[in-house]
Amino acid sequence: MRAAALYTAAGSLLLTSLAAAPAGSAPARPDATAESHGTAVAAARAAATGVDFGECAGAQNGAQNPPGMECATVTVPLDYARPDGKQIGLAVSRMPATQRDPRNSKRKVPRQGALVYNPGGPGASGLQFPMIGHLPEWKRLAAAYDLVGYAPRGVGRSAPLSCEDPAQHFKGPSSAPAHPSQSYKRERIARAAAYARGCAERSGDALRHYNSLNNARDLDVLRAALGEEKLTFMGASYGSYFGALYATLFPSHVRRMVFDAAVNPDPAQVWYRNNLAQSAAFEDRWADMKEWIAAHHGVYGLGATPEEVQHSYDTARARLDGKPAGGKVGPGQLQGAFLEAGYYDEYWPSRAQALSAYLKGDPRPLVDLAAPQEKAAAQAENSRAVYTAVECNDAPWPTEWKVWDRDNTRLARVAPFETWNNVWLNLPCAYWQAPRQRPLDVRTGPGELPPTLILAAERDAAAPYDGALELHRRLSGSVLVTERDAGTHGIAGGPNACVNAHMEAYLIEGRLPGRRANCAPHPEPKPGAAGRQGAAERSVPGR
Repeated sequence: MRAAALYTAAGSLLLTSLAAAPAGSAPARPDATAESHGTAVAAARAAATGVDFGECAGAQNGAQNPPGMECATVTVPLDYARPDGKQIGLAVSRMPATQRDPRNSKRKVPRQGALVYNPGGPGASGLQFPMIGHLPEWKRLAAAYDLVGYAPRGVGRSAPLSCEDPAQHFKGPSSAPAHPSQSYKRERIARAAAYARGCAERSGDALRHYNSLNNARDLDVLRAALGEEKLTFMGASYGSYFGALYATLFPSHVRRMVFDAAVNPDPAQVWYRNNLAQSAAFEDRWADMKEWIAAHHGVYGLGATPEEVQHSYDTARARLDGKPAGGKVGPGQLQGAFLEAGYYDEYWPSRAQALSAYLKGDPRPLVDLAAPQEKAAAQAENSRAVYTAVECNDAPWPTEWKVWDRDNTRLARVAPFETWNNVWLNLPCAYWQAPRQRPLDVRTGPGELPPTLILAAERDAAAPYDGALELHRRLSGSVLVTERDAGTHGIAGGPNACVNAHMEAYLIEGRLPGRRANCAPHPEPKPGAAGRQGAAERSVPGR
């Protein structure tokens, strides 16, 4: 692997020359608004009502519920400025603390309350989180804490959002030009505008209330409903962002917080510039993967240099453009499968093996890996709808196509791997019909917030490392733990024992290292290993 670097040198220079942040009002500051009063009213009501946990109805996203898992619904206002108005229900799951020490099952450990988790998105559900307590890396935390997951507003059973017919969500095979033509751009502009209209038509006036500030307010109502005076929370990726909003809005309600794969909370970055930075970072991660494949040329035969691996990938993309594999996998599906591998290096072996097999005449592994799964269409459409609504509602975006075209044409010259794919995902925000918010200025002063823990992989592409540095600067008393020269998106409870030791010491004992700590990278994947299969992306549903 190369020495760790946030972006390629060219990409880094480019980002400094891009257009100024989209015009908008100054960052919002927490104050005594109608929403803050409404949150207090809703939280008091939730504390009095509590949570009536019972049997879980059906499987969570296709996974069978383990014995002992409980489910419930917590009610929150759709609009916090009107806490007595329309209410919506958030689906919640819980696995009560085992209180059995995994190192000595005869010894009980003190229960420490609820640990609430959000996996990111926007648009991802945390309902499966309590199941994680069965894994060895989580058993100590499962002994001490009730593990609590939930589906944020708009997701799954929590007042679900939709922007289009799910049957139309997976349109394959599709193309994915790294340098699109003007006619292709016009086609995608029309699709983005139509998608934005669909969101407005399907949700009406309610659409504006699906945003990050309301996700943070919902979290406080959930805290109160669980009977917790102070919140213990872990947020990954986007979950770190609204967790940081929570820390800014409700610092006195925080017990402990872990921010995993931290997103840059700078109001000037949310969300247009964050997506530009992400596209630049994915180019570095794609380069990492090509170097790994080249190092195992003897296994995959895709090239002994990164340039040769790129040629193999481009050859496959050109063939798929002429004849989709299995009639379902075109260049767009190929790019999507390899984009997922930019999130998790566990995916590298399966992607390399599928590409190798395809170029040798066997398309089946690639079809199995990348073909759209029709049975997942409804969930995928819902996830993308929530992702779009939250990001578009949260902040101003450029409304003129020429701004998007200029910035991303420049960026694609040095970072072609993800740039235009990222544009097409986010372009509905240029045509958004709901009112925009002003991003909150995430910031806490000395003594306002208990010490918090930030976890980051230095080469994370989905949440570039400078986001963790920025959050560390803004949250007084926070501690940053970095996995050096690694790029997995989300490192809590993963294969790095050093990272896990810091997380456990903090959540179980309240003990933190110095202001910053470093961990060596986890081992690279072994060639030929199966790795994870299929789309398990935790960061950006809809991609």
